[in-house]
Amino acid sequence: MSIFSRLAARRLVQGRWLRGAALAILAGALVPLGGCRDTGDVTGSIGAANETLPTSDAELRAYADKWAKRYDADPGEKIASLNYARALRALTQYPQAAAVMQAAAVKAPKDMEILAAYGKALADAGQLQQAADVLTRSYTAERPNWSTMSVQGSVADQLGDHAGAQEFYRNALKIAPGEPNILSNLGLSYALTKQLDQAEQVLRQASESPRADQRVRDNLALVLSLQGKFAEAQKVEQQDRSPQAAAANVAAIRQMIAQSNSWRDIQALDSKKRPAKPAPGAPAPVAPPLVINGPAG
Repeated sequence: MSIFSRLAARRLVQGRWLRGAALAILAGALVPLGGCRDTGDVTGSIGAANETLPTSDAELRAYADKWAKRYDADPGEKIASLNYARALRALTQYPQAAAVMQAAAVKAPKDMEILAAYGKALADAGQLQQAADVLTRSYTAERPNWSTMSVQGSVADQLGDHAGAQEFYRNALKIAPGEPNILSNLGLSYALTKQLDQAEQVLRQASESPRADQRVRDNLALVLSLQGKFAEAQKVEQQDRSPQAAAANVAAIRQMIAQSNSWRDIQALDSKKRPAKPAPGAPAPVAPPLVINGPAG
């Protein structure tokens, strides 16, 4: 299963959105920059924090073990904390990564680079409100950080503040024009607000960048699928997969969309629960409003 599919499944299980499976998939596709196996998580890092993460699982575990030993020798030390947390996040050990960066933040509460990495780790761990608070303190107006702004946008989207999220993305694009990761998240944000034409336009722009990765193309395929453009979505998927794998991915998305019917099911259930019409002249009962809440966290 691809990184995209795992993240989508995780968000579906969390149930953060109950407006249909399509929106749940979109929520999962929002990836804070530096999540998964990103190699450029901490911008402006010093020393060994600029190291590229290994690509194989075995090498990544060895890399994590190396930095774990250095971290254990001096908990909270900046370089060891940054690299160890990056490795943990790449291994999807998000709560552990957040704990490592929390110790570093306690030791250096005004170090903006540490705060940025701490906020990103919190976002990965699903501690969204705390992530938003930390990320706000991780840069200044004089020294803005586009990658942190992109993460702030993804956090805001997951908290339901799509207008705020889009403002973060637009401000990030002023610093890094054409950056595909920012454009990708902006496109998904438009999709979450049902602006699918605009979402497709932005995601096509993102995917045309030579710096675009598989996640960006996966997100474009997702938005195309949400519009019923399954053949186009499959062509996009085939840029990174075999025709058979691309067809399977699009079929999975199509099935999830077909099975969503959340509002239809809720409306049907609601109508079944409504009492019969009152007798002529009798006051009509007032039904409580239908409230849909996802499980906490």
